[in-house]
Order: sequence, then structure tokens, then C-alpha cells
Amino acid sequence: MAFGGIHEKYPSLCVLHYVREGSARRVLADRSGTAQLVVVDNRGHGGFTGLLLGSVGLHLVDHAGCPVAVVRHRN
Repeated sequence: MAFGGIHEKYPSLCVLHYVREGSARRVLADRSGTAQLVVVDNRGHGGFTGLLLGSVGLHLVDHAGCPVAVVRHRN
């Protein structure tokens, strides 16, 4: 699976895909201990659409074990 052509543009980039059950905040924070980078969207799907940063991104900024990139989704 490629993310918006990233793999085709950067074929040497290693991207691992995992499916886990549980809270996104907890699972991503736990997995970040062995990651080089965690990338999340700037907003979630909750009811607080006016926020600049979603709850998962906000949690990871404080609790991740690696750098976090919070990116803005293009419409």
C-alpha cells in the first residue's frame, strides 16, 4: 500500500503498516518507542472541528518516544 505516491517517489523509504485494536493515542504512543517518526493528521474525526490539533496528535506531541510530524490534510 502506498501513501499518495510516496513509495513510488521514494522507493528506498521503508514504511511499515500495522493494524492494532485499541485507543489510537495509546497504541501510537506505545509503538512510537521503536519508530523513527510518527506522522498524524492535524485533526481527528471528532466533534471538535474548530481545533487546530486533534486529541491524538496532541497526546503524541507530549508522549511519543520519537519525533512526531503533524501534517495538514489537503482538501
